[in-house]
Amino acid sequence: MSEVEIMPELKQIIGALLFAAKEPVGLSQMRHVFAQTAEQHGGITKDFGAVTDEMLVDALAQLNEDLTSRAVGIHVRETGNGYRLVNDASCGLWLRVLLEKGKPNRLSRPALETLAIIAYRQPVVRSEIEAVRGVAVDQIIRNLLDLQLVRVVGRSDLPGRPWLFGTTQKFLEHFGIRSLNDLPGTEELRRLEAEQLKRKDKALAEATAPADEETDSLPADEEPEPPEELPEGDPLDGERVDEDAEDEFDDDDEFDDDEDDDEEDRESQ
Repeated sequence: MSEVEIMPELKQIIGALLFAAKEPVGLSQMRHVFAQTAEQHGGITKDFGAVTDEMLVDALAQLNEDLTSRAVGIHVRETGNGYRLVNDASCGLWLRVLLEKGKPNRLSRPALETLAIIAYRQPVVRSEIEAVRGVAVDQIIRNLLDLQLVRVVGRSDLPGRPWLFGTTQKFLEHFGIRSLNDLPGTEELRRLEAEQLKRKDKALAEATAPADEETDSLPADEEPEPPEELPEGDPLDGERVDEDAEDEFDDDDEFDDDEDDDEEDRESQ
C-alpha cells in the first residue's frame, strides 16, 4: 500500500490546511475543501466528504491539545472568521529577532481610545469621534487605516457626506476575539464608570477633609463673637413711650402748681 493510500486522521488534514493557509480558515471553508477533494479524487477521500461542523470542531480541539501537550511552540486559535495556527506568546522574543522586528507593534493610548470609539459606535464619522475625545483625530485615523484595523464602510447622510469608519477582520484577529459581541458589554462599562465615580468621590472627600478639620479646630479666642441680642419689636417704640410719659408728667406738675396758686388767692381774700 502506497503512502497516498494511507488514511490520515482528520486532525492531521486540518493541521496541514491551517499551516498552508495565509488567512484563518472557517468551518464552511473546510467542509468545502473536503467535499471538493472527495468529488475530484474519490477513493479514500470520500470518507471525509461528508464531515460535519461537530466533527471538525472535535478534530480542532484534539489538534490543539496535541500541540499544547507536546510544546511545539504553536497552537490553534479561533479568530473572527475561522481558525489558524499561531505561535506561543512565550516565543515572541525570538520571533521578533528572526523577523527583524525591533519593537512590538503596540498602539498608543490615543490610538486605542479612538479605536475603542470606532468599535463601539461603528459606523461612525470623524466628527463624532472628535466630539467624544475632544481633539482632532485625522492623523490617528490615518495610522489605523494603514494598520488595517479600521476601514471605510460608506458615507454618511450628513451634509458633505463624510466617511463612515468601522473595524476590520484584522481588528478581531489583533485582539484575539471572535466577533464584536465579545467586546465588553454595556453592563461592564457601567460598572467601570461607577467604580471611577467612587474613586473620584473618595479623592474629593480626602481632599476636602483637612480643610474641615482646620475650621473645626480654631482657637476659642479666634471664634467670632455672637451678635448682641436685640429687643423684640421696633426699638423706636420704647423711646416714643418714654417721651410721652415725661410730657404727661410735666403737664401734671404744671396743673398742680396752678391749683396751689388758686387756693392761696382764696385764703388771702
